[in-house]
Amino acid sequence: MNTEALLRELRDQLDDAGLRGSFLVRDLRSGEEIAIEPDAQWPSASLVKVPLAVATLERIRLGELDGATQLDIEPARIATPGPTGLSRFRHPARVAVDDLLYLSTAISDGVAADALFGLTPPPEVARILKGFGIEGITVRHPVQELADTPAERFERGEVHLAYALAVDAGTAGRGHRIPQLDVTRASSGSARAFADLLQALWTPSAIPDEVAARVRELMRHNVVRHRLAPDFVSDASIWSSKTGTLLTLRHEIGVVEHADGQAFAVVALTESRVAAAQQPGAEAVMARVARRLRDHLRL
Repeated sequence: MNTEALLRELRDQLDDAGLRGSFLVRDLRSGEEIAIEPDAQWPSASLVKVPLAVATLERIRLGELDGATQLDIEPARIATPGPTGLSRFRHPARVAVDDLLYLSTAISDGVAADALFGLTPPPEVARILKGFGIEGITVRHPVQELADTPAERFERGEVHLAYALAVDAGTAGRGHRIPQLDVTRASSGSARAFADLLQALWTPSAIPDEVAARVRELMRHNVVRHRLAPDFVSDASIWSSKTGTLLTLRHEIGVVEHADGQAFAVVALTESRVAAAQQPGAEAVMARVARRLRDHLRL
């Protein structure tokens, strides 16, 4: 199948699943890529924790921070479904900066991420990322702001109303009545920008080797494995990734490294027009689309 026909077929599959999105797969060895709407801007949700890890590790490398420093973390006591790690703690804890990096990146702990943002605020994270030549990713706010959505204000049986608002309240220019879904107010990025970040982490770049290696390790230990991982994990490959989920948004960025030496950056940024929190069928379609794009490049 030629590229144009494949992209047309995959767009139809996304539409049938109630999704629209941006996908980009890049061969990290040759630079060849295949994409669907790669330059559209999307709210990044928890994907912002990857730039946060880069910035934190760079400050540790420079001696501005000490990874062994322990911070006192107050319990968040969040009861709504979704948050992980310290976000669900009931009692205070002391956690080292290095361990906060693991919690933030590998298990997507929002409280851990905000403790790191307390050390390196969003504007500084954005400055460090730009200093490494990574353009097109904005970092505008801490993670706690992601949790303050209409979904947290409805009773459990009425949460679908928050998803209905998320579906219906957007504008053609990617604005939104919910600020976390508005690309002009939320942390954001495009599929191409996130692919550039992955390439800078997996191939020689301005990002120091020790920083890139640690971020790769954190992403390799990602515990969220239900979205793209089923289509990329095997005994002959390594899948390293970070997910992002917020209301109608379902994202994942990652790199699949094959035993034969090939490596591909994979970026999937999507939103659903279905007012439901649980959509395993849509996530299966996301993975299938990403896999078909990778297979097309790999042939």
